[in-house]
Amino acid sequence: MYDTEANGRIIAGQEKPAMAVAAPTAHLISVEHTFETAHRLPHLNGKCTSLHGHSWRVTVSVCAPALSSDGTVVEFGALKAGVRRWIDTHLDHGTMLGIRDPLAMHLDTAGSKVFRFGANNREAVSSEELLAADLPWPTVEAVAVLLRRASQAVLVGLPCAPEASVGRVFVRETHLNAASYGPADVL
Repeated sequence: MYDTEANGRIIAGQEKPAMAVAAPTAHLISVEHTFETAHRLPHLNGKCTSLHGHSWRVTVSVCAPALSSDGTVVEFGALKAGVRRWIDTHLDHGTMLGIRDPLAMHLDTAGSKVFRFGANNREAVSSEELLAADLPWPTVEAVAVLLRRASQAVLVGLPCAPEASVGRVFVRETHLNAASYGPADVL
């Protein structure tokens, strides 16, 4: 009995599967991390206008059309360490706010960890905050975009399979609310 990568059916006792048109295939690996971060969304109506925190969970997937010479997409330990380091340094036990949120200045002045969304390169922000320059507020959708960009920056610095790239990033802010961001064909 044979297995197939082309959506073929395996029929018991048949020597070769009946083949459909070959579909492109790829390898996909995923790593997860959790972090604690506050945010607020004053531009929306409702309870999210108040500062509040979540136990966030992120899943970062990396895909490649072929494996590297060592048989991997990317080494799990190195990817996990890089993604976790970025999140723990910039988001964990901090606050995500829009650059125009008046709380950003007050929390920063008080010595709190603040990650600002919507900044531009004319403002005194970190290079990491520029990853969220076009994202005005830290909605769960915007956090998914940010973490995909940050994960891709981590991946670029690691040995990996040819054409490996970050695919879908899945972010859960509560057990009920989540968002994904990535290429349309992997969502």
